[in-house]
Amino acid sequence: MSDQNVRNAGFTPSGIAAGSLASSMMSHEARSSGGGVPSGGSTSTLQGMGAKGTTHSSGFTSSGISGGSKASSMMSKEATSYGGGVPRGGTTSTVQSISMGGKGGRR
Repeated sequence: MSDQNVRNAGFTPSGIAAGSLASSMMSHEARSSGGGVPSGGSTSTLQGMGAKGTTHSSGFTSSGISGGSKASSMMSKEATSYGGGVPRGGTTSTVQSISMGGKGGRR
């Protein structure tokens, strides 16, 4: 289910769908970073996973982040860099939200 949720948000094997949540996220992220979408950010992470259909296998599941997965490692690194917590609107929380069918990065 999580891979389908990512595709429903507009992160597809053929790219980001026009007029979707994904395109809105990409636009917002590009504006806030001075014109480009940074590697490792929410948009690029979700697009890579949406293109490959690897959201669930990476540990972002419809019931939460799987222990010992790439997702849990990502969450741990992000929490460490923010002093112990995963920030709202950060890469990990956005990817997990969208994987669960939420609005994720909608701003």
